[in-house]
Amino acid sequence: MILKNIIFFFILSFLCFSCSNKNIEQSEITETNLEFQMIEAYQEGLKEFKRGDVLLAAKKFNEAEVLYPQSDVAPRAALMAAYSYYSQSYYGDSIAELDRFLRVYPNHKDISYAEYLLGLCYYEQIVDEKKDLETIQNSKKIFVDIVKKYPNSDFAIDSEFKLDLINDVLAGKEMYVARYYVDRKKWIAAINRFKEVVDNYETTIYVEEALHRLVEIYYILGLEDEAQKYANLLGYNYQSSEWYENSYRVFNKNYELKSIKKDKNGILKKFKSLLK
Repeated sequence: MILKNIIFFFILSFLCFSCSNKNIEQSEITETNLEFQMIEAYQEGLKEFKRGDVLLAAKKFNEAEVLYPQSDVAPRAALMAAYSYYSQSYYGDSIAELDRFLRVYPNHKDISYAEYLLGLCYYEQIVDEKKDLETIQNSKKIFVDIVKKYPNSDFAIDSEFKLDLINDVLAGKEMYVARYYVDRKKWIAAINRFKEVVDNYETTIYVEEALHRLVEIYYILGLEDEAQKYANLLGYNYQSSEWYENSYRVFNKNYELKSIKKDKNGILKKFKSLLK
């Protein structure tokens, strides 16, 4: 009886081991098959991308990612889907793909590229600074983060360049609104907008005009001391500018514009104390 039990146990163990091996083999076959299908889908995506059919290419890249998500190719396929959309200006679709990539693969080695491409998607949609404020702000935030997080990368260098252009656009929006208020003689509202340009966009092409407009408005309001401060600031930094000449003409002939002795380390920020 004992012998029969031992034999039965041995046979049962053998059958279980055989089934286990068979399951492992089937699992390996299935995994190999999925990997093959994934590679095939990825290659088809590359083929369609080269042909110019980016929509089909993106579909194939998505298919590759879904087929074998645990592989190293999956995040690459996700990025290629995003880039496919971006390459033909399907910015909304590209943004959706990149947002998902950042959620699913937060520690991927190409995360900086994904963030940069996301910034480009917003940046490329900037058309009118008077209407596209949300798009502008989104791109600015992303590029600022890239400069902070990856300061020595090529992405940071290009992000800094684009930030300069974005700041010009934002300053242009402030100037547009300020001129609107000037036309309607809403002096305080106009002053606030011009000050915004001077305080936060001092490296842009609009700062000279903003300083001059402040001179004009304060002079109109009878606040000649304030007008003089801004005229001095404009003269110190942009003495050869036509806006400085225009500001000088604001005052009567008996008014002498006070000169400011330049310091070698003097910059615009140093003279903001004049405005307080």
